[in-house]
Amino acid sequence: MKSASSVDEYMEGLSKWKDELTLLRSIVLSTELEEGIKWGAPCYMYQGQNVVGIAAFKSYVGLWFFQGSLLEDKEGFLINAQEGVTKALRQWRFMSIQEIQKAPVTAYIYESIENFRLGYKVLPTQKPVHISIPDKLAHAIQSDTEASIGWDSLPPSHKREYTEYVAEAKKEETQNRRIEKVLDMLRKRQGLNDKYRK
Repeated sequence: MKSASSVDEYMEGLSKWKDELTLLRSIVLSTELEEGIKWGAPCYMYQGQNVVGIAAFKSYVGLWFFQGSLLEDKEGFLINAQEGVTKALRQWRFMSIQEIQKAPVTAYIYESIENFRLGYKVLPTQKPVHISIPDKLAHAIQSDTEASIGWDSLPPSHKREYTEYVAEAKKEETQNRRIEKVLDMLRKRQGLNDKYRK
């Protein structure tokens, strides 16, 4: 199915699971969530934050909670569809209208909305960033107080750009020129590619 630009378009494009998704959609719309489309599928938001989404798959209809790992889920309806990859996202799979009708979907949605209202969130884990700084650049930065302060104020992505810029130089004279440029920019608290980011 091609990517839809609206929920109605998404629903119209379904050849299977249309009744099940229509029911799920009506349940979600009975809450205060705002309907939209994200990643080509229906998404429902609370104050601009993604709370739940619905979609048709080959063998089931899925309802997913963006912060589902925070839900009590005493019955064990929710699954982590990508174990070891997703920390917060949880999915609920349905194979029939009857299953949806019997399930406490509304209660789960309201619990999720309340968690958003209270500001509960599973934050992504920041992976430690290892940046291998060429010795010559490291020595030059340590020898220049202003450049060192500028270096310490940079995010890892900017530090990586600088180290790659110096490391890629084949000749020593090119490397020396680049180090001088880097020191000058660090003193001014500039990132190597700031002019392109604006």
